[in-house]
Amino acid sequence: MIPNYQDCMRPFLEAVNNASDAEVKLRDIITAISDHFQLSEAERFEPLPSGKQPIIDNRVGWARTYLSKAGLIDSPRRAHFQITQRGLNALSDPNVEINTQYLKQFEEFIDFTSTSAKTNDATPLEQQNVETNDTPDEVLRNAYKTINDALAQDILERTRNVTPAFFEQLLIDLLIAMGYGGTEEGTAHALGKSGDNGVDGVINQDPLGVDQIYIQAKRYKQGNNISSGDIRDFFGALNLKNAQKGIFITTSDFTTSAVETAQRLNTRIVLINGNELAKLMLRYNIGSRNEQTLQIKKIDEEFFDQV
Repeated sequence: MIPNYQDCMRPFLEAVNNASDAEVKLRDIITAISDHFQLSEAERFEPLPSGKQPIIDNRVGWARTYLSKAGLIDSPRRAHFQITQRGLNALSDPNVEINTQYLKQFEEFIDFTSTSAKTNDATPLEQQNVETNDTPDEVLRNAYKTINDALAQDILERTRNVTPAFFEQLLIDLLIAMGYGGTEEGTAHALGKSGDNGVDGVINQDPLGVDQIYIQAKRYKQGNNISSGDIRDFFGALNLKNAQKGIFITTSDFTTSAVETAQRLNTRIVLINGNELAKLMLRYNIGSRNEQTLQIKKIDEEFFDQV
C-alpha cells in the first residue's frame, strides 16, 4: 500500500542520512522509500487523478517540503538534499514518530503552516490534513470531488423532473458539446413523438448525414432500471435503420442483464446511466456553469537554473 506523506518522513531522513554522498537526489530518495515500503511496480507508478505525477512522488514531495520547512533537511541545490543536525537529532531516537505533530515544536514550521493575521478567517491546509494524513493537494482534490458529487446528484434529480421536450433538447445540446455532429445546424435532432418519458434522436456525423448515430433515452426515476428487453428493442430499431452505432441514455441505471446484452450484440451500443449523464453535464457545462477557477502553481525550476 502506498504510504501517506507523514509515514514518508522518517524514511526520507534515513535515506538522506544513509547515502554515501553528502547530497542525495530526490529521485534516489523516492526509490529508497518505495523499496522501504516494498511497493509493487504498479504502486510506484500509480498516478494522481491528474495523471501528471505518481502518487508516491507527490507524497514524498510533500514530506520533503515539511521536513525542509522544519529545518530537518537542507537543499544546497535543485533536487539535492542533505540532513541537518536537527534531522540527525530526530533520527537518534527510533521510538520518535516523525510527523507534522513532531514538526510543530519548531518555530519555522509553525510560521510556515500558520495563516497570516491578514487572512485569519482561513483554515491552514496543514490543519485540515493532519488528521487524515492527506497532502494539501489531496485535501483540495477531495473537496473538489465532494462538491462535484453533490452537484451531480442535484443536476440528475433536476433532469429527471424536466419536461420531455426539455429533456430532448438537453441531450442534443450535450452531445453537440461533446463534439458529436459538429456545429452545423440540423446535424442533431429528435425523432418521433415525445410524451413517453423518453426520446429517440439522431446525430449526423457528416454534412450529408451518411454516417449517423441513433440515440434512445429514458427519463426514469431512480430504481426504474433499463432491462435487457429495452436493449433488444433498441437493437431492433437500429437494424430497421441499418444503423451500426447507438447511444442509450437513462437517468436511472441498467440491469446487469441489460449490460451483458449490449455487450453481446454486434452493433456498437454505448450505455450511459444517470451518474455518467450527470458527470458529462457538469463536464460540458450543460445545466451548470463555472463559478470560480482555482489555479495551482508550482516553482519553475528551469527559471532558477539560469542564475
